[in-house]
Amino acid sequence: MIIVTGAAGFIGSCLIRGLLDKGYTDILAVDDFTKTEKSGNLEGKPLFDRIERSTFHHWLDKNGHKVEFIFHIGARTDTTEFNMAIFDELNTGYSMNIWDLATLFQIPLVYASSAATYGLGELGYADNHSIVENLKPLNPYGVSKNEFDKWVLKQDATPPFWAGMKFFNVYGPNEYHKARMASVIFHAYRQIKETGKVKLFRSHRPDFEDGKQLRDFVYVKDVVSVLIFMMEKQPEPGLYNLGTGQARSFVDLALATFEASGVHPKIDFIDTPVDIRDKYQYFTEAEMGKLRHAGYQAAFTSLEDGVTDYVKNFLSTHKYL
Repeated sequence: MIIVTGAAGFIGSCLIRGLLDKGYTDILAVDDFTKTEKSGNLEGKPLFDRIERSTFHHWLDKNGHKVEFIFHIGARTDTTEFNMAIFDELNTGYSMNIWDLATLFQIPLVYASSAATYGLGELGYADNHSIVENLKPLNPYGVSKNEFDKWVLKQDATPPFWAGMKFFNVYGPNEYHKARMASVIFHAYRQIKETGKVKLFRSHRPDFEDGKQLRDFVYVKDVVSVLIFMMEKQPEPGLYNLGTGQARSFVDLALATFEASGVHPKIDFIDTPVDIRDKYQYFTEAEMGKLRHAGYQAAFTSLEDGVTDYVKNFLSTHKYL
């Protein structure tokens, strides 16, 4: 049996589709299933069972001997939430409990970390364990992810295999429910359909032109491919970046979305809100050598190809993966 937490969410539901397509059918889904806005993400996906997030630890304590692998993808991901207690409970504490049970029952574990742990990138974007203690995330979400990474690296007792995946800017199908936390591609497409133009943040630094702020955008189908690789190959345990290794600008993203939508480009630049201006990242780019050294050799989808697939095959028809 394979467990996926955050199963009804964006990445979790896409992972389940990927597992099913590869013939893995004994899947247990864990999430808060009272949130009906996510129900479409699991529609048509045959599952062994569903377990509520609040009772999962009790279930795992009783049934851990039946479990072959855990993907712990579920987390509170709202980067605008500043109540640290919420993240302490739903991210750090919850993840520690899963780690302890995976260790007790010797279940291999892959969990979702985040590129948010890197903060402004003062120490770079290398998935090197030696820098984790000194990273300075910019918000409570990033802090919670880094606190768990730090805790994991201090553990003597571990699952037989573990990997913490530092997701960069993931985009793709099944994020309809995410509202303001959905990807920039999602919001750009909506803006194009409603107004015929896209709004991007103006640059407030002289070394970057407007809209030329850079991010490592990674298509969710590639994320799923890497996650399944980690389960099947189980390379050296540790923290791994999961991006493309190629930063692209928001202007690139907007132009790709206009092209896929068949609309002539029109971009308006607006001021970055003052309350986030000093925390705004102007550059993120995953160093991907560690994952490549671990044996993952598949090419990552280009921004243009990913946006085209996402817009034409999902957003324009409101389909799910």
